[in-house]
Amino acid sequence: MQFGIFSVGDVTRDPVSGRTPTEQERIKAITEIAVKAEEAGLDVFAIGEHHNPPFIPSSPTTMLGYIAALTSRLILSTSTTLITTNDPVKIAEDYAMLQHLADGRVDLMMGRGNTGPVYPWFGQDIRDGIPLAVENYALLHRLWREEVVNWSGNFRTPLQGFTSTPRPLDGIPPFVWHGSIRSPEIAEQAAYYGDGFFANNIFWPKEHFQRLIGLYRDRYAHYGHGTPEQAIVGLGGQVHIRPRSQDAVREFRPYFDNHPVMGHGPSLEEYMAETPLTVGSPQEVIDRTLAFRDHFGDYQRQLFIVDGGGMPVPKVLEQIDILGEQVVPVLRKEFAIGRPAEVPDAPAHGNKRAVAGAHQTS
Repeated sequence: MQFGIFSVGDVTRDPVSGRTPTEQERIKAITEIAVKAEEAGLDVFAIGEHHNPPFIPSSPTTMLGYIAALTSRLILSTSTTLITTNDPVKIAEDYAMLQHLADGRVDLMMGRGNTGPVYPWFGQDIRDGIPLAVENYALLHRLWREEVVNWSGNFRTPLQGFTSTPRPLDGIPPFVWHGSIRSPEIAEQAAYYGDGFFANNIFWPKEHFQRLIGLYRDRYAHYGHGTPEQAIVGLGGQVHIRPRSQDAVREFRPYFDNHPVMGHGPSLEEYMAETPLTVGSPQEVIDRTLAFRDHFGDYQRQLFIVDGGGMPVPKVLEQIDILGEQVVPVLRKEFAIGRPAEVPDAPAHGNKRAVAGAHQTS
């Protein structure tokens, strides 16, 4: 079971201090958050991809390459790589390069994003979102697995005798998660390839994600990759933690009330009752997260948002320390209890390399 942090990289005014960080301050803060995640004993750091204000991570591989040089163990991932508006050839090249620089500590999450205008900015039509996701990933999948690719499709120029460079490290492509908030087609795509499915698990009631994950598990088995229980599932979550729940609520409330997505609607208490958002003590976060297994089955990756909505960096770093010291060790132990032997571990380059080596010598 992997635990980590994910961020969308928003630049948002702090509603308490009234200050908005500069873009450079936010970029530097995200690298500091990632380094703190490793120091706290977490496994994964993931950053989104956006090409519009108020977000800054327009080049995730640049940011993750810098973080790779500052860390030695942390798995570096994305909380969205835009498979719809990026050229799959460039994705193949950029993430293979990052994979080499980070000694294999790389995977990525494919997604369509949540910003409609990005499509025309990159010469695409939002009405083609699903066909773009399907076609572009089919090409990317081949580019990482075939030395020479001949290909033609509907959305880019054909390829003739093309070899993507560098080749994936050790001949093993980065593991791919397909992320979705609402689209069953993406769950189907993840199942077809035997890839991972990441359900964002924020902003919506559990029943919504149960349907998506259930579909993915059933179709994973349908395509012959294993049993539904062996499917590779990741979950998002959002937390704010203090030793006393009253202090957590008091501190988080202004950030919730002014949040561009969560605020200006239901109260914090109503929102927590209807979604996975957890604001409270370490034990409350533990109990709520353990309940995810009851809702979705045994899964492989749990990522938390702790930095959005203008939350100042010192408070974010405190959240990561609490996760690393008081929450994640308990979750690791509790999730291991009763976990069926046939449920696979979370994918990582090292264990995929070991499997590939075993197959070569058998």
